[in-house]
Amino acid sequence: MRVAILSDTHIPSRERTLPDWVGTEIEQADHTIHAGDFDSPDAFDSIEAVADSLTAVKGNMDQRLDLPAVETVDLGGIRFVVMHGTGSLDEYETRVATTVAAHADGPTVGVCGHTHQLMDTTVDDVRLLNPGSATGASPASKPSMLVADVEDGELTVTVREG
Repeated sequence: MRVAILSDTHIPSRERTLPDWVGTEIEQADHTIHAGDFDSPDAFDSIEAVADSLTAVKGNMDQRLDLPAVETVDLGGIRFVVMHGTGSLDEYETRVATTVAAHADGPTVGVCGHTHQLMDTTVDDVRLLNPGSATGASPASKPSMLVADVEDGELTVTVREG
């Protein structure tokens, strides 16, 4: 199973559109995870329209969207716990890892956003993935996302950058 993982699109407040290559990655994925900050209902609708299936959460810029703060989805034998990570950057990784651990069930990975910075790290035995900003919204230096291949509880993650 191929999973497109993105966050912090910030359309239209910081960027006008999603980069074409990001849209292509979403179209080619079996499932898409968005960790919040779509920034508008139109941005959400455009991503939902091209995604085969979508798991999405509310970011701090998504007040007009009726999305959960935390969502879980089980794919290929792994539970993904998705949240934006809203709040101070102090203790960000610990705060996110604690939330992931509270929703864990078997092999579990946390997906978060908010910082606009790529991350693949482990905190307190919890793997955390942050795809950065799919549009390169500041402070990101360029657009980025993650593509995960998931099968039988095994996860391989590849960084895609524009």
